[in-house]
Amino acid sequence: MNTTITLQQLKELKLAGMARSYESVLQQPLHQQPEPHALIAQLTDAEIQNRTHCKTQLYLKLSKLRYPAMIEEISYGKERDLSKEQLQQLSDCAYIERAENILISGATGSGKSFLACAFGHQACIMGYKTLYLNLNRFIEKIIHSKLDGSFIKMMNQIEKISLLILDDFGLTPLDQNTRLALLQILEDRYGKKSIIIASQLPIGKWHESIAEPTLADAIMDRLLANTHRFELKGESLRKKLKRKN
Repeated sequence: MNTTITLQQLKELKLAGMARSYESVLQQPLHQQPEPHALIAQLTDAEIQNRTHCKTQLYLKLSKLRYPAMIEEISYGKERDLSKEQLQQLSDCAYIERAENILISGATGSGKSFLACAFGHQACIMGYKTLYLNLNRFIEKIIHSKLDGSFIKMMNQIEKISLLILDDFGLTPLDQNTRLALLQILEDRYGKKSIIIASQLPIGKWHESIAEPTLADAIMDRLLANTHRFELKGESLRKKLKRKN
């Protein structure tokens, strides 16, 4: 058996995980190399792990998350009105399977965007397509898609995303096109896909910020159904970090 040819064939077949694992086996003394059945199991496991890693890295790249945050890095406690149990409850991403939403509010520097990105990062790891947009970027996409005729295509692409994150909600006034687009997204996702919205405004003031009462009723009705709410408190985390440095 020509092991060099076998190794080359694995690479040509794009079985990178198998190829790396097989190469490491070949570097071992013959008496330490695994038996045939054990070798097949080892190579198969290596390929699965490699594909999972590549898929996760692709999802993270496409998600365009603002921060490379992880749930393990989140600071919790009574002063933040955030508990370890709340984070653990959502870390398995079962809320995405149940099409539940997450609403996050907090003052500037409270860590709301970081928390939203941590949930997004965890979703990518668990195999869910995720997309992060701040509201300004979302408005830009709507304007451009209306101009070039790609609005329906954009909405169809968003609909396929398992977890959509909209950040900085309420900082910029919504025009009618944005209100209607947001309502359509929520309607498309209702009972099917999840959305995370983060805002400096208290959740109780979101209705008012949407401005148009009828659409605000429809938007908030869909947002508040099956929702996990986080209203972060405490001193700005940026200020704390600045003092430490």
